[in-house]
Amino acid sequence: MAKKKIRKRLLIVFSSILILFLLMGLYFGVFIRLHPPDIKDKSALNAVRTMPDKDFYCIDSCWLKKSETGLWEMYIQGKPFERGVYAGKLCKELLKFQEDVFFKQINQLVPSKVFLRILKYFIYWFNRNIDKHISKEYLEEIYGLSLSTPSEYEFIGNGYERTLNYHAAHDIGHALQDYKIVGCTSFAAWNDKTSDSTLIIGRNFDFYAGDEFSKNKIVCFFKPDSGYPFMYVGWAGMLGAVSGMNMQGLTVSINAAKSDVPFTAYTPISLLAREILQYAANIPQAIAIAKSRQTFVSESILIGSASEKTVAIIEKSPTKIGIVYPKTNYQICSNYFQSDEFKNDPLNIENIKTAASYYRYQRVEELIHSSPKLSVDNVASILRNKEGLHNRNIGLGNEKAINQLIAHHSVIFVPEKRLVWVSTAPFQLGCYIPYDLNKIFSNFAPLKKKQEIYEKNLLIPADTFLYSKEYLQFLRYKYLGAVIRKFTKEKNPVMLDTAIVQYFALQNPEYFSTYVTLGNFFEMNKDYPKAIEYYEKSLTKEFEKTTDRDNIIKKIHQIKKHKTN
Repeated sequence: MAKKKIRKRLLIVFSSILILFLLMGLYFGVFIRLHPPDIKDKSALNAVRTMPDKDFYCIDSCWLKKSETGLWEMYIQGKPFERGVYAGKLCKELLKFQEDVFFKQINQLVPSKVFLRILKYFIYWFNRNIDKHISKEYLEEIYGLSLSTPSEYEFIGNGYERTLNYHAAHDIGHALQDYKIVGCTSFAAWNDKTSDSTLIIGRNFDFYAGDEFSKNKIVCFFKPDSGYPFMYVGWAGMLGAVSGMNMQGLTVSINAAKSDVPFTAYTPISLLAREILQYAANIPQAIAIAKSRQTFVSESILIGSASEKTVAIIEKSPTKIGIVYPKTNYQICSNYFQSDEFKNDPLNIENIKTAASYYRYQRVEELIHSSPKLSVDNVASILRNKEGLHNRNIGLGNEKAINQLIAHHSVIFVPEKRLVWVSTAPFQLGCYIPYDLNKIFSNFAPLKKKQEIYEKNLLIPADTFLYSKEYLQFLRYKYLGAVIRKFTKEKNPVMLDTAIVQYFALQNPEYFSTYVTLGNFFEMNKDYPKAIEYYEKSLTKEFEKTTDRDNIIKKIHQIKKHKTN
């Protein structure tokens, strides 16, 4: 009798869950759908992509090609829907690659199919009104591009819904992940702080979603039917801007700041940055555009201006905005707010005290002061710097370093000359490739044959670190670390040879995470003396966050308490 009651209760619970999922599917499938804009002229869909040469594709006056440098380069012009269609058709294979990589990363973070389905519903609910906060122009462009997205992922949503949601991925990622995946640094100098007195801006875009995510960077050159021609660095499917410069010599670079967990989407920060890039010629115009849009995470936007020969930082949260104007001949921007409007903000105060942002700010300032005059070459050196304050070795990959060896891209702008340098793989260690926007928009639009469009005489060579013993050790560290972390998650204990443990520790001996990784492994395998040994070793190194250090101290205490009971 008792067994029958249990079976009956289980049946009721199972049926309730099934009905709940059916109702959720009906609700999200019928009531929460993002409907594409109405396009009257769809003639762009008839355009046919041609391939005049290997890795060189053309549609009318637009083109995509792979440079000998390894960078993809794309030129797009026309009306919004047309621009999107052409970008989608030109990048069709790259769109599939990028979505494959993105979905692979999601599967690693959320391996459960049940939780993936729940995540899908959460994203749909969260972004239910996102199209109401994006201009008609960008909705049409995104819709045009979405028509070339792969069909394999229709179970997540149609191409239009997925492409809209991907434009909010940066915002959601940095809000929910407490930005281990996002930790950018940017700075600028001008007048008597640079070698020729021109404004120079350097930035690292440290957005990490796996090594493959940054494999196919695209340097995009856009000539829209309204606004200013501009360039930005991105990837297939990304029509927002994270680093870019327009033909007025105005630059944008975005830096994530500490945010509360948002409950609904507004304007994705990359699309706000894109709007500034396309429609602002100076700092006041950029500020006006920023004030006109509501965002759902906190972000700093470093604006550089050729006409004013200076910079300003727009600090924007979901509820307020602050502006930072420089007080000297340089300006630094990391991942915390500096304006009066945010100086008493609890989240910002916590970020400064506990995270890596302020440390990186101090390190940039230290390196700027060590160079009497900045040029593009030593700006590149600062962006590639791997040491901590006072040149201390804090381990390779440390978030407190300017170069964390995770950058999707690194960029140097000289706005007054309309020059931009874009890094090549890996990270910012490869050559910085120079482009002259004056030539790009006058000589290579359209491109009649496959040819190189960068300025070879201005190229910045690859970092010598790329060919060093230390870099090879770092690659071994990454590989072995991933293997050990995988073993740590295994249900059954996995033994590691002492020689392998010691070898792993020697590959990145000054990084705290090396010893935390080993401590976690031995704790999971109930080898508590070894776990304590490596946890205590980690405490002798430079932690990225004070909260992580506090957690290790708690673990040590818990293990010791467990052993004595």
